Amino acid sequence: MPSSHITVALVEDEPETHARLLSALASDATIDVIFATNAAKPMLQWMVSKMGELSPSVLLVDLGLPDQSGLDVIRLCKAMHPTTEVMVITMFGDEANMIRAFEAGASGYLLKDGTESELSEHVRTLHGGGSPMSPIIARQLLSRMGRAKKEADAGGAPHTALKEGLTKPNSDGLLTDREEQVLQFLSRGYSYGELAKQMGVTINTIQTHIRGLYAKLEVNSKSQAIEQARQRGFFEA
Repeated sequence: MPSSHITVALVEDEPETHARLLSALASDATIDVIFATNAAKPMLQWMVSKMGELSPSVLLVDLGLPDQSGLDVIRLCKAMHPTTEVMVITMFGDEANMIRAFEAGASGYLLKDGTESELSEHVRTLHGGGSPMSPIIARQLLSRMGRAKKEADAGGAPHTALKEGLTKPNSDGLLTDREEQVLQFLSRGYSYGELAKQMGVTINTIQTHIRGLYAKLEVNSKSQAIEQARQRGFFEA
């Protein structure tokens, strides 16, 4: 392939989204997808076995993967090949996941909002040294930086303001990644139907996840689950 081409690796578990992203990348003749998978472990194995000879220019990664957190993929990628640029493409628009992703080594953060037509442009921007972000993510980052500055001006700890409460995993292993996804969406007011559509599963599957997290949190309702999660520090209030 020409040296001017941008090589891309992709990990995305939702079949329809996976197909759309690949199609969007294939439409750009300057981008070559050299590896694509639907789970974290195959990507991690590929990085260990092949990444030395096939290091991608850009890694595109979802956070809510079925077998392991996308954050683990980002960390290993940056450890093995620091020059690979990483962009998150996810349904998680909350501040906590955004900060964790940036701390792990991501330089871009896009929400799954159906704008795949702009994906190749975002990849080129990232490869060129930019940091593509969905508008809501950029706004949250600016807001958090503003709060950090106010805290510093008031005599607080400016260097810890961005990281406070965000460096540990959401549930310290108590909940599965899917249960954490469900809980995050419930906390933002999603209905079961909306949640099922966002995650690409059936309502019965959503109900199974909810029963599981209710049992683990020892609660009997959505409001109790959200309150328990906040008390335990799984995500910010």
